[in-house]
Amino acid sequence: MKIVFLGCTNFSKRVFDSILEIESIEISAIFTIPEEFTISYSDKPIRNTNYFDFSAIAIQLQIPLFHVDSIDGKKITDYKDQIKKFNPDVILVMGWYYMVPKVIRDLAKYGAWGIHASLLPNYAGGAPLVWAIIEGQKKTGVTLFKLSNGVDDGDIIQQISFSINENDTIKEVYENATKISCEILIEVMKDESKIIFRPQDKSLIKVYPQRNPQDGKIDWNWDIERIKNFIRAQTKPYPGAWFEIEDKRITIWEADISENQKV
Repeated sequence: MKIVFLGCTNFSKRVFDSILEIESIEISAIFTIPEEFTISYSDKPIRNTNYFDFSAIAIQLQIPLFHVDSIDGKKITDYKDQIKKFNPDVILVMGWYYMVPKVIRDLAKYGAWGIHASLLPNYAGGAPLVWAIIEGQKKTGVTLFKLSNGVDDGDIIQQISFSINENDTIKEVYENATKISCEILIEVMKDESKIIFRPQDKSLIKVYPQRNPQDGKIDWNWDIERIKNFIRAQTKPYPGAWFEIEDKRITIWEADISENQKV
């Protein structure tokens, strides 16, 4: 199976390493995004805090590397002819920040695939793990799906769920999601008979917004459970939940709930 790989994060690297173990896989090219780039939902360039540089790997494995650089105006569609020549079976989009248009998706036999860190159609959109923790969910999962024109609304290929324990932080939940993502890809890509596309019920999709550090402000009017969840959802390696005292920002990395005791 011939793969064109799109990725620019540490998650991308974990997935990339996992599929290298599959003998039948040939990675024809890697496309990546620079550490600092522009995107539609931000007026200023943003920095990828989870960035991974694929340059050394591409040289080591002798895989062509291409950059989609929004600051320089280089789009994925500018590489249409190169991707077509690779004749991919699948375009894997793993840790990516731009929409992949239909003209590119259609170049692959099985289209372009993504992994979303939720059980779609639940928690479509941005920061699904963070939102799930904030909202006190006890279970989430990952979904391997075929990219479409909408936000995380394409056909589902495979899903696996896992528990969110009450004291899990985003670090533990993210790690679980990453491990299961690799497992799903290995399972499906080793056996093409498992490539079965199941349409989503789009009436059930609710798209959550992306988050940025300013969204981490604590509202002390929330109930105590929500405040705890809010803190553990955004602790390290994320920027953290915070509040202000006399214009000074205070970040809280850890919190727990205890009963008031009389002294």
